[in-house]
Amino acid sequence: MQGLYVITDGSTGDVLLNKVEQALRGGAAIVQYRDKTTDQARREQEATALRSLCQQHYALFIINDDVALAKAVQADGVHVGRDDSALTAAREALGTAAIIGVSCYNQLELALNAAEQGADYIAFGSFFPSPTKPNAPRATLELLHQARQQLTLPICAIGGITLENAPDLLANGADMLAVITDVFNSQAIAEQAIRYQALIREHSLAQSA
Repeated sequence: MQGLYVITDGSTGDVLLNKVEQALRGGAAIVQYRDKTTDQARREQEATALRSLCQQHYALFIINDDVALAKAVQADGVHVGRDDSALTAAREALGTAAIIGVSCYNQLELALNAAEQGADYIAFGSFFPSPTKPNAPRATLELLHQARQQLTLPICAIGGITLENAPDLLANGADMLAVITDVFNSQAIAEQAIRYQALIREHSLAQSA
């Protein structure tokens, strides 16, 4: 798992689908559907449509914190929070092939525990001030570096990421950049996604040289 990991911004209906399709056209590797509302019918309809879009663009489709929805639409996986039982419950419900990511905020211990319990990737953040979660715990580049030294799992960085600060995250061990605002608020979403993917690819090539 590597590349631009876009998380939906709360848009709904055709606006949501159009935004995500543009990000996918720009090369987004992973899409996470994040919708905290209680409109189950709309959420399932949107998730089904997004799943289809991701398949068309050979991208992974992840559901935020809703195992039942992930199972219903046959998503590639689910992203869960700090609850110790969440990962185990998700694995039991979705099976061994599902991708399960775990939010570890700014705590290396949570990441180590998640790795032991069978997580497929872990996420740290917020690294920078985020308009989506302004009160989120702040993670540091040093934490990211330490995690990279101790973990073989893919690492996702999230929180206030821009093209300007992304290189520091990649240099310290991030495999995926989870972006909401800097992609979906762009006037040219596909082009912005292309810029992120180019940045990540350039870093990857430099590492392998």
